[in-house]
Amino acid sequence: MILNTNFVYLLAAVGHIVCGITDCMLAYTPNGRFDMKDAEDNDKMSAIFEGMSLKRLEAAGVLGVIALTVSTFGFIALSRWMKDYSGTASMIMYITGLAFIVPITAHHICCSVVEWFYVKLGRDKDALSNVMEFFKNTIITAGIGYVSLAVFSITMVCMIVTGHTDLPRWAALFATLPLYLILSPTKIQAKGNVANAIMFLFMFFAV
Repeated sequence: MILNTNFVYLLAAVGHIVCGITDCMLAYTPNGRFDMKDAEDNDKMSAIFEGMSLKRLEAAGVLGVIALTVSTFGFIALSRWMKDYSGTASMIMYITGLAFIVPITAHHICCSVVEWFYVKLGRDKDALSNVMEFFKNTIITAGIGYVSLAVFSITMVCMIVTGHTDLPRWAALFATLPLYLILSPTKIQAKGNVANAIMFLFMFFAV
């Protein structure tokens, strides 16, 4: 199958690398790194986003959507690769892969929009109140996406660890969830994208 190729895994890895870069474009402002705790104090929030370019936020949103769209083919390819070993596992991975990409793309857009409107509306308390209300009302997209990705990864790990694939059992460490848990104590940004990129790069060389 065309999608089940090493090229698609490499393309998906690049997609997640680019998406990770756009996450950093949203997280790092001219005055330092934005943290959600900063939203509790508008004076601090305003100072952090002072001088933030609207063009940068627009670029981060658009490039992130393109990058995640490209990465979709990698998740489809992985589910089709799994079909050689288990139709059930393949279907689970296919459904949860798409259930990750679609909501997480929406979440990426929401994050870009929240920052764009906060800056555009003057970074005052009313602007913060409005954008945070929007963010809280749309945060479910992130929840659905990350739960779906966890199920995708757990399915892949179980199949590898139980010896149902041609990969060695230690290859399970290169699935997204184990990689994310390894990266979580570090200060690396965009850990989810980094973990996904490593997984696809591993599959590029392993199969």
